[in-house]
Amino acid sequence: MINSNKPKIWYGGDYNPDQWEKPVWDEDLRMFKLAGIDVATLNVFAWANNQPNEETYEFGWLDEVMDKLHGDGVGVCLATSTAAHPAWMAKKYPDVLRVDFDGRKRKFGGRHNSCSNSPTYRKYSALMAEKLAERYKNHPALLIWHVSNEYSGYCYCDNCADGFRVWLQERYGSIETVNRVWNASFWGHTFYDWDEIVPPNSLSEEWRGWNGRTATNFQGISLDYCRFQSDSLLECYKLEYAALKKHTPDIPVTTNLMGAFKELDYHKWAKHLDVVSWDNYPSLDTPHSYTAMMHDLMRGLKEGQPFMLMEQTPSQQNWQPYNSLKRPGVMRLWSYQAVARGADTVMFFQLRRSIGACEKYHGAVIEHVGHENTRVFRECAELGSELYKLSDSLLDSRVKAKVAILFDWDNWWAVELSSGPTIALKYVEELHKYYDSLYRANIAVDVIGVDADLSGYDLVLAPVMYMVKPGVAERLERYVENGGSFITTYFSGIVNENDIVTLGGYPGELRKLLGIWSEEIDALLPTQSNQIVMNSSAGWLKESYGCGMLCDLIHSEGAEVVAAYGEDFYKGMPALTVNRFGAGNAWYVATSPEAGFLQEWLPKLCASRGIKPLVASASVGIETSVREKDGVSYLFVLNHNAEVSEVSLGEQSGVDLLTDKSLSGNIELPGRDLRIIKLDA
Repeated sequence: MINSNKPKIWYGGDYNPDQWEKPVWDEDLRMFKLAGIDVATLNVFAWANNQPNEETYEFGWLDEVMDKLHGDGVGVCLATSTAAHPAWMAKKYPDVLRVDFDGRKRKFGGRHNSCSNSPTYRKYSALMAEKLAERYKNHPALLIWHVSNEYSGYCYCDNCADGFRVWLQERYGSIETVNRVWNASFWGHTFYDWDEIVPPNSLSEEWRGWNGRTATNFQGISLDYCRFQSDSLLECYKLEYAALKKHTPDIPVTTNLMGAFKELDYHKWAKHLDVVSWDNYPSLDTPHSYTAMMHDLMRGLKEGQPFMLMEQTPSQQNWQPYNSLKRPGVMRLWSYQAVARGADTVMFFQLRRSIGACEKYHGAVIEHVGHENTRVFRECAELGSELYKLSDSLLDSRVKAKVAILFDWDNWWAVELSSGPTIALKYVEELHKYYDSLYRANIAVDVIGVDADLSGYDLVLAPVMYMVKPGVAERLERYVENGGSFITTYFSGIVNENDIVTLGGYPGELRKLLGIWSEEIDALLPTQSNQIVMNSSAGWLKESYGCGMLCDLIHSEGAEVVAAYGEDFYKGMPALTVNRFGAGNAWYVATSPEAGFLQEWLPKLCASRGIKPLVASASVGIETSVREKDGVSYLFVLNHNAEVSEVSLGEQSGVDLLTDKSLSGNIELPGRDLRIIKLDA
């Protein structure tokens, strides 16, 4: 429980007093109190202030701010300042500068501009973390450490090339093994010595293909370079983590993640975070179910433990193509969406809006006008008052689900590095189609890794499980054999962990479990489609549904054919199958179906497994979630619509924590409003 020394939902955000004169600090504290702000994230990009040269460290300004905040009852999430190296470092030690995808050496500028394999960066970033830990280890304002900020960015310099070769030696042991797992005999790519291996970029194996997506000649080397770069950045984090823990073993440490961020394998990272934190920046038109899925993904990184909402904007963003204002009520609603799905904090970027550079138009609790008489500040203050009222009632409660979706970064990289079968296949979008159908049905879902324990789930989905890692097929077989229900789709079971095809027919290692084999995979043009025609015995509301993008041409090897294709030369071949396996069953969806199919099929399948919706019925645009603690359930009902919408609680009843009103039966929610209902036992 991260909130033990401040037992309520933390409320605050990024604060940059080093960008302002001291008289502003006192005004900030006055307004923090009005808004209910009780946590401030400090020092995120202050390395240049803290270390003006190689020998000198200056923390006087930070001492003063820490003391002021503590004196006013505001705790500190203290960042290590290492997200952007200072100019003197880049000038004196050019190894700290990255080389980009096109082989160009970067100059000083921007942020996240440090090479993760630079000895200079690793030395001085860890030293900065240690200096901070030594200085503030006993400061009463310190609540949690925030290492760097939004780690990202690959590098292709000589240090990275050397590091990659060492990483490969540790992973594979010999150059012969590397040649085998990469299928290096293709195109005469056999390596004779380690120093012949170079990073895959536009100078060697890769290029920017359709829609800016990276394409590669050799999936094996590119896949391993993704793993290596993710591990390299993680190593930088771990060095700072160790320095902090050396002096503050009882203070939690985190770094802010970014949802489905492709560059980093967050399942690996989460093992080294005391608490997961992440930054949530949906657009005005981002589907609410997608944001919900990102919260569930972040919650699933540490087996359902509560997470931190580290950043969101109070009003608008500055870096999207169209930076819309959050409409009245939306900031509050989206804050509670995070809480509903496991957040124990609500924090913003930023508390006071910057006056210059690229984030001066990014929203803040305190706007450029500088006073509290703004719509945004009033909404923030109202939310702060509500969070104070909720106190610790929700802290450390858990979201429990009987349905899980498997999410795998290695699989994501491999799917989208693959040459073919279609540029339209986007891994996260395909997962979201399935998630969205369950979200609309008000069915709770966990988003977990392929190594997670499956025994607590009645239904497990793995859309586009292209890569099957060692032991995964056996674990899935045991899960289904013991009574579980499993769903996977087209383009699954194709390759092993090195992106080498499993011979003997698709879906490879999943063939026995699914009771099918796939002969060919047809890629449809965007203008083409096919039909999923249901068997008359299936009892569906419709006889057929549209499908497209990819169509597997499969044969049953014991699986029941539930639906067939309706068109083209493979008309009549299976499009949906189910295989009885032990006490459970395994489904195969051989194509990408229209949304209507999933919205009808998945709730029916859940009902057959005894998985119930969280409410009896709800209007479109209603979101539900339940958090549980000490035998008490808290039902969140959020209305994303601008107009009044209805929800039927069925036999459930309880008291709304925000209004203290008793609720039961059918309830109406005003537009962009919510209820947090403590359910009766």
